[in-house]
Amino acid sequence: MNTPALPLPQTPANAPAASPTPSPTLDSAQLLGGRKQVAINHGGELYSLRLTRNGKLILTK
Repeated sequence: MNTPALPLPQTPANAPAASPTPSPTLDSAQLLGGRKQVAINHGGELYSLRLTRNGKLILTK
């Protein structure tokens, strides 16, 4: 006898993923503030965010 399959109950394994909170968007001009390079302190480490002549951003440690 063929019986139609019943939908599975919602459990953590098959529950739909929660929609993520959208990340804020920062404009590079805001970050750089008219400069070609800024320093960023992250977790006690210093990084450099630099704007190239071609308009690209480079983040280095």
